Amino acid sequence: MNFQEKIEIYKDIIVSLDYCVNDYLYILDVENDEYFISPHAAVRFKMDNAYFKNPVKEFKKFVYYKDYDLVVEDLNKILSGEKTYHNMQYRWLNDESLPVWINCRGQAIIENHQVKYLIGCINEIGKKQYADNVSGLLGEESFKNFIYPIDDDFEKGFVLRLGIDNFKNINENYGLKFGDEILKRAGKYIKDLLNEYQKLYHIVSDEFIIFDSNGTVDDAIYLYKKIQERTLDFIESTNYEIYYTFSAGILDFYSHPTASYIEIMKWTEFSLNNAKESGKNTYDIFDNCDYQKFQRESAIIRYLHQSIDHDYEGFDVYFQPIVDVNKKEVTHLETLLRFKCDEFGRISPMEFIPLLEKSGLIIPVGKWVLEKAIQACLSLKKYQSQLKVNVNISYVQVLKSAILNDILSIMKKYNVDRNRLVIELTESGFIESDRSFVNFCNQLKENSILLALDDFGTGYSNFHYLYNLKPDCIKVDRGLMKNALSNDYENLLLKHMIDMAHSVGVNMCIEGIETEEELHKVLEMGSDFIQGFYYSKPLPFNEITDYLKNFKKII
Repeated sequence: MNFQEKIEIYKDIIVSLDYCVNDYLYILDVENDEYFISPHAAVRFKMDNAYFKNPVKEFKKFVYYKDYDLVVEDLNKILSGEKTYHNMQYRWLNDESLPVWINCRGQAIIENHQVKYLIGCINEIGKKQYADNVSGLLGEESFKNFIYPIDDDFEKGFVLRLGIDNFKNINENYGLKFGDEILKRAGKYIKDLLNEYQKLYHIVSDEFIIFDSNGTVDDAIYLYKKIQERTLDFIESTNYEIYYTFSAGILDFYSHPTASYIEIMKWTEFSLNNAKESGKNTYDIFDNCDYQKFQRESAIIRYLHQSIDHDYEGFDVYFQPIVDVNKKEVTHLETLLRFKCDEFGRISPMEFIPLLEKSGLIIPVGKWVLEKAIQACLSLKKYQSQLKVNVNISYVQVLKSAILNDILSIMKKYNVDRNRLVIELTESGFIESDRSFVNFCNQLKENSILLALDDFGTGYSNFHYLYNLKPDCIKVDRGLMKNALSNDYENLLLKHMIDMAHSVGVNMCIEGIETEEELHKVLEMGSDFIQGFYYSKPLPFNEITDYLKNFKKII
């Protein structure tokens, strides 16, 4: 019997056992790029089917976006032969799009020195876990059964949710048994610190919950600091053989007396994650306003994912004219991204673009924007033969994608001269000492692609940017321009900035011009380009076409 025949038998067994086990059995067929999992997983989680092709792409639908890259990274290590097993705890999205912690284990099946399959089992962490065999403490199910019967509102008390920072690294570097020993020791010394009003539970692998029925937020903070001290004592007793810290999320019942079990779990997880994202080894007190913002951001990120999966439905590009002062005509169009969805309508770029960067989705979206800009440049050539398009590039694209290859590939595809594209980098998003950015800018120059430095004057060490990045143009935003028009000192400063830029062969573009008075004052300073609502707001493609047809030299 060959491997393929054995796998088919294993699939039949998975189907037969589907209603006999709570866990989810799976097969990742590397050779055929297929994935098969227990059918009831497709009911529980956001999967279209229990069987699907192209699993790495499909995983995006149900693997929590913050965990996706880590999962793919671990799978790539297996596929490359760097490791032969998969053992990770991460989050899947259930049928209500809520994250659920799972533990996924798998073993690589190797034939002729090639990984053919990854076969394993997935279980939901904490599900039906009344007690934890590792720490000897009560588990999440026991905490749930303790909270649910409480009918009255909580008049006082708190929940302190603790998480060991970078626990995954401890398991990987020292082994699972060592990690289990850390959990046992931590559980013991935390329990020793508790008073009669406090109960300790071990949930979700590296996390503990302390329920207090009598204390205050100050008591929670005091207890957390005592746990930090006891953790350090334990580390010192091992002669620093191992080092770890705790982060914590705190929910105050005085401020949230009606909190349900589900809300307690959601809110404390949110605060714990905030603490970890704030640098770890600290605490965060739950704030409902922050949570509402988080929920909105999570929903927007889901819509962004869906839009990309549906051929960028909901995205659009707008174009704002940039006028050459000397030629008295539109010579550039800045490409600006817009997004809308059914639930929130049109969303401000100030809100959704940082979420694109945070989630990494700026990489595919940025490539799409670039292609749309080049297409527009070609289509509008008949109205302005030397028209250039400006495209904003995020620091995420520079650091985490082959953005230069994307640029060159798209320009080659449409046979567009490279000097028709201007790449805009936002000064505040870059660190001039990082060689990645300097190298990227140098490569743009080598390939005859123009560079503009956006929002010049909003960050620090601005003149170092001119030296290191050597832009063709610098753009001053409306805030600095308005200050310069109302303040003699800043007016003189902006004039000197323009003179300095000209002295090293760099053009200056003033953004945000809205009135004729502002226009004339800026022209007196010697700006090379003007951009703003005085000429036009950002327009969709069909309207920018009409605008260029009818543009009159009105400088």
